[in-house]
Amino acid sequence: MSMQSKKDLRTRRHYRVRNKVSGTAARPRMAVFRSNKRLEVQFIDDEARVTLCGVASEGKNAEAAKALGTKAAELAKGKGIETVVFDRGGFTFGSNLKSLADSARAAGLKF
Repeated sequence: MSMQSKKDLRTRRHYRVRNKVSGTAARPRMAVFRSNKRLEVQFIDDEARVTLCGVASEGKNAEAAKALGTKAAELAKGKGIETVVFDRGGFTFGSNLKSLADSARAAGLKF
């Protein structure tokens, strides 16, 4: 039995999520990525294989996540996106991703 890194385990979780979640033009996928320094959100149409829009935060804490959720929802509404499919990208739905999702819902996006 070999040891797997955290990155390998996250990749396996992401594949598991992506087998069930797919974005369309009517309901794009809201993909969240968490790096060491920031959070990023992209709205993706998987059928056309096109990224519709994306935005990143300056920080990685809960306040930055809340601001990013609001900014992402406003950007999506500007592009005519009302409903999305949430893709946590294999990351745990902890405090940062939860505050991001809650602020996006509060700003008017439907999951």
